[in-house]
Amino acid sequence: MDGLFRAMLLFVPIAIWASFTETSPVILFFLCALAIVPLAKFIGESTEELATHTSPALGGLLNATFGNATELIIGLLALHAGLIEVVKASITGSIIGNLLLVLGLSMLAGGWKYKKQTFNKTGILAQGSTLLLGTVALVIPAIFFETAPGIAAPVVQNLSIWVSLVLIAVYAANLLFSLHTHKHLYFEEAGSYEPRWSLGRAMGTLCAATLAVAWVSDILVGSINPLVSELGWTQMFIGVIFVAIIGNAAEHISALMIALKNRMDLSLQISIGSATQIGMLIAPVLVLASLFLGFPMNLVFNMFELVAMVLAVLIVNFILQDGESNWLEGAQLLAAYVIMGIAFFFHP
Repeated sequence: MDGLFRAMLLFVPIAIWASFTETSPVILFFLCALAIVPLAKFIGESTEELATHTSPALGGLLNATFGNATELIIGLLALHAGLIEVVKASITGSIIGNLLLVLGLSMLAGGWKYKKQTFNKTGILAQGSTLLLGTVALVIPAIFFETAPGIAAPVVQNLSIWVSLVLIAVYAANLLFSLHTHKHLYFEEAGSYEPRWSLGRAMGTLCAATLAVAWVSDILVGSINPLVSELGWTQMFIGVIFVAIIGNAAEHISALMIALKNRMDLSLQISIGSATQIGMLIAPVLVLASLFLGFPMNLVFNMFELVAMVLAVLIVNFILQDGESNWLEGAQLLAAYVIMGIAFFFHP
């Protein structure tokens, strides 16, 4: 498997070279996607190595942060290009993707190898409640907009800014809880995991892969509008499915690999932590950054996107109640993701 990912690194220079030629935007888009996958794998592997030098909670935070660095970079570049709907759709897709696709694959693969996998229920449910709060905060602006006919756009924008500031504050409180005051809830009792890389190598690999992802992501964003024209796909579908999966490929790969090692605490920290960070940090940061990019973005999502996010959060919180997982629960999460993906494809 490692050999395959190393071989896929060839797509990085190929994608960069193709961006300087008259390559079809469809081919260029998928070249960039293939280039980001191995880079994301090295982001995941390096953060896993960093986790062995720190703690599962901090390791999950590092993985979510650097995994979502790609999402943030793509979001900023898309905002600069005026692709606000793509940005909102990618936020939606990142949340449901991490909760249903990533967590579903992790539970399915880990549960198939091990009859039952357990995790610290108290710590994970605390993350789940924080995620639910973030989702509620994304729902409020839309309800406000729908129930206040004729409301001026600046009022909606101001509401989004204040909600964004509250979300960032709550996310900071969540970090304080998981990394300091209640860090014992996230202690992984799965044995000792000796690091294979030095701390310097892990950090160097992480930084290099993240910079490469940023470069390729810039090319990918530039190919979105031509892709929409050629294939007839909606910006919402591209954002929810493709941009979200590409932007979160690091979590997809590392959470799955870690689940196969029976380290469900860390796997859950990555998938749920990433979804939480998207809703409570990345989305608010994009709202605030958009004020300086010439295309102000608010937190008013369309009703279909909101329902998808709320249902994903509720399903996951329900499944995590017993503090253990199995392959069937993973298959159920994947089924929910496939159903939503089909609906987004046909949504006008």
